Amino acid sequence: MPLAAYIGLGVVIFLLIIIVLQIKVVPQSQVYVIERVGTYHMTWNTGLHILIPFIDRIAKKVSLKEFVVDFKPQPVITKDNVTMQIDTVVFYQVTDAKLFAYGINNPLSAIENLTATTLRNIVGELELDATLTSRDTVNTKITAILDQASDKWGIKVNRVELKNILPPREIQDAMERQMKAERERREVMLRAEGERNSQILIAEGERQSQILRAEAVKEATILQADAIREKQIREAEGEAQAIKLIQDAHAASLKTLTDANPSEKVLALKSLEAFIKAADGKATKIIIPSNMQNLAGLATSVKELFTNVDPAN
Repeated sequence: MPLAAYIGLGVVIFLLIIIVLQIKVVPQSQVYVIERVGTYHMTWNTGLHILIPFIDRIAKKVSLKEFVVDFKPQPVITKDNVTMQIDTVVFYQVTDAKLFAYGINNPLSAIENLTATTLRNIVGELELDATLTSRDTVNTKITAILDQASDKWGIKVNRVELKNILPPREIQDAMERQMKAERERREVMLRAEGERNSQILIAEGERQSQILRAEAVKEATILQADAIREKQIREAEGEAQAIKLIQDAHAASLKTLTDANPSEKVLALKSLEAFIKAADGKATKIIIPSNMQNLAGLATSVKELFTNVDPAN
């Protein structure tokens, strides 16, 4: 084979190698910034692409993933002149590869310095206690400011967090003493509250006990009154029955004697018999009629009646 054939074959192989090397595959979550003759040409997204040899080149490979950067603590002075160390964590993501490649030389350093200056401005308007209790407010303000400033760099700041807030040692000691005093105060308050609740429960128990005793006395009094009333009712019923029996017997005797035209002595005897019959009843009390009040005279009349009766009769 002549020399020219070898040279031609070598050139073909060289060109094939160059062409193969210009085939590029952009992976997921990445973009390539392409320059043509030193000038920005286009941005390649995910997929297969071919560079024009000696004309196009990949100027920058940019990841679209979210980055987390932990910046070192920064000295910050509060409104009440307390110097403390605050370190921050920034979450950011590239949204425009062209601006990211050509907008700023060192985007990470720019974000760090911007975070530090913004943090000093915000915390400088707050006192120590407000700084310690307003993390969310500080985070929101820093995020808004950084996001607005980084738009021209093709970067979006998603979130900024204050990781640690370290006041001076003497301030920490004072805060610990304050927390201890607050815990002791709450302990005293809880103990007093417990004693008060205990006294309230004891008083409530005594009140309920007095109410129950009063109700028991009331029920006993009512039952006793009911018993007395029932007794009086039964006595009155007995008296009424006795009076009715006397009246019935007296009326029957009068009717019998009236039919027989008896004398006054016979009437007196019949009344006495009716009185004795009523006394043999179940009544507990006997009411003596007004015409029988003089028992002595009644007894004498009865005696005379039996004396004057003829034995032959």
